[in-house]
Amino acid sequence: MEITYASPSSQNLSSSSQRSSSNVSMPAARPVKVIPLQHPETTSSSSAASSFGASVSKRIGNFKRMTWIQWIETFLPCSRWIRTYKWREYFQVDLMAGTTVGIMLVPQAMSYAKLAGLQPIYGLYSGFVPIFVYAIFGSSRQLAIGPVALVSLLVSNVLGGIADSSDESYTELAILLALMVGIFESIMGLLSHAVISGFTTASAIVIALSQAKYFLGYDVARSSKIVPLIKSIILGADKVGDIPQGLPNFSIPKSFECAMSLIPTAILITGVAILESVGIAKALAAKNGYELDSNQELFGLGVANILGSFFSAYPTTGSFSRSAVNHESGAKTGLSGVITGIIMACALLFMTPLFEHIPQVSYQCALAAIVVSAVMGLVDYDEAIFLWHVDKKDFLLWTITSITTLFLGIEIGVLVGVGASLAFVIHESANPHIAILGRLPGTTVYRNTQQYPEAYTYHGIVIVRIDAPIYFANISFLKDRLREYEVDVDRSTRRGPEVERIYFVILEMAPVTYIDSSAVQALKDLYQEYKSRDIQIAISNPNHEVLLTLSKSGVVDLIGKEWYFVRAHDAVQVCLQHVQSLKETANAPYPLPDDKLSFLQRLLKSRGEDLSIAELESGAQRPPDFKDTDPKLEPLLYRKS
Repeated sequence: MEITYASPSSQNLSSSSQRSSSNVSMPAARPVKVIPLQHPETTSSSSAASSFGASVSKRIGNFKRMTWIQWIETFLPCSRWIRTYKWREYFQVDLMAGTTVGIMLVPQAMSYAKLAGLQPIYGLYSGFVPIFVYAIFGSSRQLAIGPVALVSLLVSNVLGGIADSSDESYTELAILLALMVGIFESIMGLLSHAVISGFTTASAIVIALSQAKYFLGYDVARSSKIVPLIKSIILGADKVGDIPQGLPNFSIPKSFECAMSLIPTAILITGVAILESVGIAKALAAKNGYELDSNQELFGLGVANILGSFFSAYPTTGSFSRSAVNHESGAKTGLSGVITGIIMACALLFMTPLFEHIPQVSYQCALAAIVVSAVMGLVDYDEAIFLWHVDKKDFLLWTITSITTLFLGIEIGVLVGVGASLAFVIHESANPHIAILGRLPGTTVYRNTQQYPEAYTYHGIVIVRIDAPIYFANISFLKDRLREYEVDVDRSTRRGPEVERIYFVILEMAPVTYIDSSAVQALKDLYQEYKSRDIQIAISNPNHEVLLTLSKSGVVDLIGKEWYFVRAHDAVQVCLQHVQSLKETANAPYPLPDDKLSFLQRLLKSRGEDLSIAELESGAQRPPDFKDTDPKLEPLLYRKS
């Protein structure tokens, strides 16, 4: 037996039901289950404040329910792998991975410091304290942080315009920049997967080409662009120095008077850090089967840079090449990072006098082979093929990011990739999916008629589902589509009383999570436009926040409480009865006394002439027999008297 759910707009439902039931004809086989619908203005004016308070109380309650272990895991993510560490299974691979990355990091850190315009010792400092801090506060178990080429290039390009690299102030500014980057990293957000994949692919190619100098035996210019790298490989170049000994001393960053001029650079480096660190950390976490908290990851990077700045480090972030080597070497936990940090400490204490005499040809050639072998695994052509088959827009985004990163540099690739991603998001938001709904045979379920061709609609009624928030960017698109649906209707699958045009537009608003003031005004305009053409709007299943906005703006009263429903089916039942009454009015042999009344007045007066729901849904034209009316089966929303 089918049950019809009604959604009364009046709180005094019982009395209203007794007054109205004598005028309506319904089939005796369909019981009704009444669901009260409370309108927003019946609640207290402090509902928004109470909602916020409830949210805060819920969060406080969650905190109170947290165990001491959960508190520790929240503030010290390293405790998650420490508690479950399998010494026999993990320690050997962590030791090998940490040692391998440490051996890579020592020469890379020195050369990247020179690239940044700093003395090589500051590269070693940057690969020391931040590694230990990140191992404690970071959430990735394979990400290898430290100096990287791109950040070093950015530091050199920006600081070179402020101070001479031989001045002490240049070093102070680089250290201050690390502090600022650490602060900014704590507040950054999430990224598109296609941007990350395209960026990773192009960057891997650039990194691999940058290692060519170790195979060829001469220097190659450091660049984030593919064309200068290839040109430098063809032309060839040549370039060294000594390194002081000992661990870094604690010191507070200086030159705060220049902080304002460093903010744009700090933000740019932070954005690059997110791509280089969070991007590769997410990929590594997925490959190793654990969850990665993006917020915790950024917090860990931020703390590593903040504390590193107190030990003479310049900005650090996750490294593609070293993270790839760390992963391929079998690293299981953050202990591999701790081991890398220990190797850096040993290098600072005991090995710096020896670096000047290391024969670079054989050593660097082997190192380059490791880097190239590791980063080529980051060339994600499988992702490109997958995106081509699944989503052409994401494939286009992948292609744009890859090409711009290859030919215009990583920093430009970052900006273009993120910009293109935002443009796609805005386009999708401004052109949301809208569906015409039809009723599935034998049910009270309404679905997209294009997805379910067997679903049927009713004459004189259009049911439209809006699958997105409604706001200023998409309201014009929505209004245009609604006008199209009013004119372009498919009559082949329609049922119910036959009429020549649309009299009702039902907006199914269950997917609408938000509506702004521009959309509210547009709804008012649309209502007036429809009213001038004798078309009534009905609203189905709006959520509490949307209903609250419509109520505060006066849209609920403008449209009428009686035209708000719990389900689309309830709205259809009401509209079907009105469509039948309009048809009978139009077919009357003589002009009726009220033939000049407005559309809404005719609707209100026609209630006693409605057919039963079952007859209307099937398209039957038999007038109702009022003596068979069952007043307990009223499915309609009660209108104002």
